[in-house]
Amino acid sequence: MRLRASKHLRDLSNDTDFSRAKLIQPLFVGEGLKDDLEIPALRGTFRQSIDGVLKQVEKDLEAGVSQFLLFEVPSKKSERDFDLAFSEKAIHAIKSRFGQDLFLWLDTCLCSLTSHGHCCVFNELGQIDLDETLPEISRLAAHYAAAGADGIAPSDMMDGRVAAIRESLDDGGFDQTPIMSYSTKFASNLYGPFRVAADSSPKHGDRKGYQIDVRNRLDAIESSIRCSNEGADLLMVKPGMTSIDLIREIEEKTGKRVGAYQVSGEFASLVLLSEKGLTKFEDAVQESWHVFRRAGAAFIITYGARFAKAWGYPS
Repeated sequence: MRLRASKHLRDLSNDTDFSRAKLIQPLFVGEGLKDDLEIPALRGTFRQSIDGVLKQVEKDLEAGVSQFLLFEVPSKKSERDFDLAFSEKAIHAIKSRFGQDLFLWLDTCLCSLTSHGHCCVFNELGQIDLDETLPEISRLAAHYAAAGADGIAPSDMMDGRVAAIRESLDDGGFDQTPIMSYSTKFASNLYGPFRVAADSSPKHGDRKGYQIDVRNRLDAIESSIRCSNEGADLLMVKPGMTSIDLIREIEEKTGKRVGAYQVSGEFASLVLLSEKGLTKFEDAVQESWHVFRRAGAAFIITYGARFAKAWGYPS
């Protein structure tokens, strides 16, 4: 029922057309910024202040974008008991100004909040403390919903986080807030520009202990099945192009719509090719989108959503 609740969700999850409503534009809001901070190789993408994001969203709405995925980059980081005042201010500013003109998804993870850059809380031995991590992620999701977020997008890959978030949202009176889970997320080498944008690089080690090994097909599919069973409304593969063989099988096994995240390294590769005169940017990006749709992706998260109207995509 949640996916039928608004026109934005109905357009995003319908089975047949390919329009701008299928594209989700990432945004990065950074605390303490005065000027836009351009992200290397992500054409037209910036880390921005709240005022900068508001101006960006206004431009994007005029350019035909209706779905956004917001990443917060606070200036204060800690190991737990996170200060969420900045995110509340940013979400409220966007939704109070633009209301139902847009659908605002919130990336829900701890990596931009933690001083160590990982997506979890560690115990004294330096191990993931799941009993401490899940309540923090659930609190984050409920906080976002209370601030005005339209949808929650957990990206941490902690076991059981979708069930914990669903329970937290329902208990808080947000039973109609949908969850778009990063349900199959690989430990990939293609996240570099994003980690600059979100200031989320791990300060030690890597994320291979909780993100999926790229060699493991069965683990990748089972991860999405678990998220579906725990209550995710939409599923997602990431990186999109290197997960393209999984989309239709996940959809068949779960009965859920499955999207693709065209991650920063994938998008940046097309930018860099075009800058070297080796491809035409708009043609290469559109080719990739059509391949995602051909593979069965119900929606696409892409840094190029703001260009789609100019390229002739219908609303």
